[in-house]
Amino acid sequence: MWTSEVLKMDIFRLVQCFILYSMLGWLVESIYVSICNHKITNRGFSLTPFCPIYGFGAILGYYILVPLSQNVIALYLCGAIIATIFEFFVGVLMQRVLGEVWWDYTDKPFNYKGLICLESTLAWGVYAVVIVDFLHVFTLRLVDRIPYEIGTFVCVFVLIIYAFDFLYHFFEALGVSVKDFRKYTTNCRERIYERYQDFRTKW
Repeated sequence: MWTSEVLKMDIFRLVQCFILYSMLGWLVESIYVSICNHKITNRGFSLTPFCPIYGFGAILGYYILVPLSQNVIALYLCGAIIATIFEFFVGVLMQRVLGEVWWDYTDKPFNYKGLICLESTLAWGVYAVVIVDFLHVFTLRLVDRIPYEIGTFVCVFVLIIYAFDFLYHFFEALGVSVKDFRKYTTNCRERIYERYQDFRTKW
């Protein structure tokens, strides 16, 4: 499994890059928002320092944009546009599924429905250039230094921890607590079904 190739990279390295980008994205955004809010702010959906949107975005963005690596202007513009479109659709999906979005740009100039704004679009272009021309090379070098056995253990451990953390907060977002789920299984099933029906009507 770990040696199979996806996007011209073995799954072992791909998963490690995904984890590193997800954690790095969480760190950068949490620091930025904490400075803006003048208090420590967790920008993740759950408690773990992990934002998978950055992991998916960085890896997919790299493979889409790497042909433009020799043209900084084209790389910047395409990166800004593609990332903004990605951010918009992720925001719409979160609104439909969770009823909330992790970010809000309503106070930013030139924003659209609080999901995207000019400031973030300009920043996405910079991130695209940094990832494609600089960061991904160093990330691969770091990944290649990690022994296979240790790397696979860490990948599985991190993904399992995040999966449990995500599911816990996902059910909380649906209004179903873990305690209720344990004590009142029947009622929880009804509440989950009701939430599911609400979800279907939104689509």
